[in-house]
Amino acid sequence: MPIRESENGSSHRCSVLVVDDDVDVRELLRVALSSDGYRVAGVSNGREALHYLRSHADTCIILLDLILPVMDGPQFRHAQLRDRSLAWIPLVVMSAAVDADRRARELGARNVISKPLDLDEVRQALRVIGCCQARARRSAAPPT
Repeated sequence: MPIRESENGSSHRCSVLVVDDDVDVRELLRVALSSDGYRVAGVSNGREALHYLRSHADTCIILLDLILPVMDGPQFRHAQLRDRSLAWIPLVVMSAAVDADRRARELGARNVISKPLDLDEVRQALRVIGCCQARARRSAAPPT
């Protein structure tokens, strides 16, 4: 269930960022996951993803295509991991590449989903990871 109660008792709606240059994939995931209760945002490349994440602190999971214009998936992931405020966000790779499993492991992805996408597989990957915002982050400052 994408709506969880956080440690302070408030409810949290799990947010997913879809990073894919195919507008149809972004829209499909937005519609499908929104109907499951997730908040879904989509961007078309890694640079836009970094800008989005730096201005939206509530993102729980990133769904990332590997082959993107401007800044590709691996370039984005390396930049994300170098930014301590973003490095904790779990990643799911979506790709049609024959070596997607190997590349996803190299990037530290929590899961890899083959394209064309199977929505049940996407939903299962999100359920397995769970909502990281509903749990306290290690880098979060203690309450004052």
